Amino acid sequence: MPEFRAQRILNRARVPEIARYMLQNQKGYVFSAITASVDGTVRFTALGPEGEANRLGALHVDMSARFIINDGQHRRAAIEQALISAPELGDETIAVVFFVDRGLERSQQMFSDLNRHAVRPSRSLGLLYDHRNDLSKIAKLVALKSTAFKDLVEMERSTLSERSRKLFTLSAIYTGCSVLLDASEYSDVEHASQVCIEFWDEIAKHIPEWGLVQSSRMTSGEVRRDFLHSHAIALQAFGMVGRDLLQSDHENWKIRIVSIEKINWSKSNALVWEGRALVGGRVSKSSNNVTLTTNFIKCQLGLALGPEEKRIEQLHDRGRNHSN
Repeated sequence: MPEFRAQRILNRARVPEIARYMLQNQKGYVFSAITASVDGTVRFTALGPEGEANRLGALHVDMSARFIINDGQHRRAAIEQALISAPELGDETIAVVFFVDRGLERSQQMFSDLNRHAVRPSRSLGLLYDHRNDLSKIAKLVALKSTAFKDLVEMERSTLSERSRKLFTLSAIYTGCSVLLDASEYSDVEHASQVCIEFWDEIAKHIPEWGLVQSSRMTSGEVRRDFLHSHAIALQAFGMVGRDLLQSDHENWKIRIVSIEKINWSKSNALVWEGRALVGGRVSKSSNNVTLTTNFIKCQLGLALGPEEKRIEQLHDRGRNHSN
């Protein structure tokens, strides 16, 4: 029962991912210190009697002592798993902060305190600072070099306030590029970024509101409030449509993409968007809503739907007929 534990249950699904991170970055992985409580006899022997020497020394722990990891159990499990594939990592070290165990209540309070103020960075900021992920490099190049997104991308936050002058987030561009590109294209960052830039710049030619924000004739807040085409769901749908279009009609994709001009992207167009991209008037990013939005764009461009897309479209139609 949770009230008799000093730590959350180990989520084994997280361990392989952390272990892969270690194995793929053996020369540059970074872990913060593990925090543990020691239930047993401990003795500290200082290097000297006073000053700095009195603060440094050796910690002697009885071999029968019990250790409780207050923070870092997934790191510990991942290290153990990584050592199976790469025994040489056994020469590595990790910092550990030890506390003398004062019982279950104290250990539970330590867990609460250690996690109380932990704030996960936004997805956009994580991508901005990620130099290992090829796709994050591609997304950053697209955000910085494309005409479509020039001066319109929030690079740090993954949500935009009504007063934000930005129209897109880096995380939304990352997702759009991830579905536009084939995984085999990620490794050639320069080529992949050029493919993405060309695609998004072409999309922008047929969505006038994006240009109006760049020229300060509309605010980003107005566009995001009234239209769907700058939201993450639309960028993901554009990317999915673009991938199919580039694969099925590479020679004429720019001609066919013109048809998105005919789409009424206004959120007030409830007949089209409610239940497809909107739920109760609010934008929904669920996988079904992304597929339904993609389906609508595909139909406007004359692209065939795949089996799963047809299934979701049929369910959507049934739901609308039932409600009517």
